[in-house]
Amino acid sequence: METTGTRRSLAWLLGIWGLTRVLLLLFVFKVYVFPGPDVTSDVSVIYQGWYEVLRTGTFPMDDVTWQYPPAAALAILSPALVFWLDYPSAFFVLAFAADLAVLLLLLYAGVRPGRTLRGAWVWVVGVPLLGPTVYARYDVMVTAIAVAALLAGARRPRLMGALTAFAAMLKVWPVLLLIAARRRAAWGWAALTAGALAAVFALAMPGAFAFLTFQRDRGTEVESLGSLVFHVARQYGWDGQVLLNYGSVEFLGPYVDVVSRAALALSGLAFGWLLLWRLRARRFLSHTLADAAFVAVLMFVTTSRVISPQYMVWLVGLAAVCLCFRGSRMTLPVGLVLAASLVTVLEFPVWFAHVVASDALGVTLLFLRNGLLVLATLLAARVLWRSTVTRTARLPLPPQATRTKETSPPS
Repeated sequence: METTGTRRSLAWLLGIWGLTRVLLLLFVFKVYVFPGPDVTSDVSVIYQGWYEVLRTGTFPMDDVTWQYPPAAALAILSPALVFWLDYPSAFFVLAFAADLAVLLLLLYAGVRPGRTLRGAWVWVVGVPLLGPTVYARYDVMVTAIAVAALLAGARRPRLMGALTAFAAMLKVWPVLLLIAARRRAAWGWAALTAGALAAVFALAMPGAFAFLTFQRDRGTEVESLGSLVFHVARQYGWDGQVLLNYGSVEFLGPYVDVVSRAALALSGLAFGWLLLWRLRARRFLSHTLADAAFVAVLMFVTTSRVISPQYMVWLVGLAAVCLCFRGSRMTLPVGLVLAASLVTVLEFPVWFAHVVASDALGVTLLFLRNGLLVLATLLAARVLWRSTVTRTARLPLPPQATRTKETSPPS
């Protein structure tokens, strides 16, 4: 009967995945037009422009919108593998393939002893909530590698370390996956892989680390937590502007640098909390690695100067890994992340014009989305702390066992 139930669940899961993914492909291929600004322009304009530069053997050093580690060049160049399609079409196909890879990984993990298909359901439901943006950014490719690294986790620390380093060289955030890694092999292979990749790119392609300067000079993006200060201040005559800056729509004007520094300070506090947790943690269970990675990335996304919609793909992927484990207690924070994903697609791209205008609808959507992320972060951190640091009281014996002990004759 359990096998029949599992098969039925798998059938529903695969059916919903197929239906929703076909819909996403129809949107990115513009068979149907998704409301709001065209999210595919990043692929057809920005990514394809970088592709033309990268294929000459150099990084786009004069383009401040290039703010990614050197291995990101591989993601941008990857559509060349599907050479019979034009660049945007090939990119969308590869993004779809990465989505499928995550599903297969979660299914493989979910049917093993002590695991569950809840994680696969989180991925199946969470991705379409974000709309076609998922297939129009290379973040889904990075997330696929990060999911593979976490699932490798306890059994294959060397593989986890190598995959984590590779993902971090594509986009920095996966380095946080190592926060709960206990085996030296994971850290050692991560350092070895990252060092090898960095050396290869530094020697082979000029400008491999120019992204560090470009990332440092970013301001406060209009969707971030800190941006709420200026969305409200605009209602009272704040003398600033909303402009496209460093590849994103940001606030420019008085006190923006103060809010940006405050965001960096919050990220520093988050790092301090994670360090304290790592020093105090005593119980490391099968799901702790995934739970800690989820909390760490939640903290840094929520406190970041930039919360681009594609960042939510990272959280959905890590949330899915958490719920692959029956023992994980991250159900409520994961639910809040899924709710935030739904609000995210409403604020971008559907009603992004209202966000840029700081009108009532735009500000309400941002307060709701960012509020959900803050609440998810606090609750997830509390769950992680209580499950790994807080001492648990010794459970009393059940009444039957107590009576047996009392009535048993002395030996």
